[in-house]
Amino acid sequence: MNRKLATIQDVARVAGVSAATVSRTLSNPSVVAEPTRQAVLTAVEQTGYRVNRTAAGLRRQRTGTVIALVPNLANPFFSQIFAALSATLTEANYSLLVADTQTGTDPDAQLAQHLGSGQADGLILFDGSLSTAPLSIPGRPPVIAACEWLGADIPSVQVENALGAALAVRHLAGRGHRAIGHVTGPRGNVLAESRLEGFRRAMTDLGLPLRDDWIFEGDYSMRSGAAVASRILSMRDRPSALFFSSDEMAIGFMGAAQKAGMAIPADMSVVGFDNIEVCEHLSPALTTIRQQRRLIGERAARLLLAMIEDRSHHGQSERIPVELIERSSTAPVAL
Repeated sequence: MNRKLATIQDVARVAGVSAATVSRTLSNPSVVAEPTRQAVLTAVEQTGYRVNRTAAGLRRQRTGTVIALVPNLANPFFSQIFAALSATLTEANYSLLVADTQTGTDPDAQLAQHLGSGQADGLILFDGSLSTAPLSIPGRPPVIAACEWLGADIPSVQVENALGAALAVRHLAGRGHRAIGHVTGPRGNVLAESRLEGFRRAMTDLGLPLRDDWIFEGDYSMRSGAAVASRILSMRDRPSALFFSSDEMAIGFMGAAQKAGMAIPADMSVVGFDNIEVCEHLSPALTTIRQQRRLIGERAARLLLAMIEDRSHHGQSERIPVELIERSSTAPVAL
């Protein structure tokens, strides 16, 4: 068969299904049964059929593109999320474009531009600091939030942030630590506030002392973690353990503290949040709260695709569980 001339009818004939089923499989594979999907994909490979995305998009009045807005594209936390997000979208014949809200134009203006330009069939917002005002633009495409969230009206995929903080506190308390401090994310950030709330609640539930001078504000960067190390080292009365709202801050702290002569975990136990790839390669390896980042990307893509298919601004939000990964940066409290 001439591979250049293969049609959707050719694929249907080889797969033993209707042309409509082929079209449905290629445009939204998640709604097609696995045996049928495999038969169609095998037939596509055998016939050499290629989807004309431009023509298909015009017929459906769609661009075949999804845009993700991210607060810091250089953050290694997003790597696995984007890998799963792109793979899931590609399976449904969509392309992923990523824009950094911290570069170029004002973030809210950037969001408004993407919503009103007709460039994308849907948007995924990873930046919880964005204003919801642009979402009132008439005829805008579907929008969801992932990791961070903007409000109850925007469907979201997020993890159990407060529970993750509680897991960290309970882990440290289980090793005898009562003097536990916390390094937050930036003030007003939804993740930082949720994890701080979980930290405070767990400390109270366990009857542990909550001290304001042991709660330090960071900005999720290694630099801010190193700055906390300088403050900790200057304190006479310091905590025996610290829970960080991100791995990057914990890594910055550990590097600066060890350079200054502090032994981890002998002098200070450390717990992070995220489980980025470098954690297990540190010395000591970092105990942390694992976010299922590939699952976040996959679920975010499927939620948005369902909304695009339904031409709806409403979808079912989802919370993804977290777990504590114990490594060697924590130890029983020194007596």
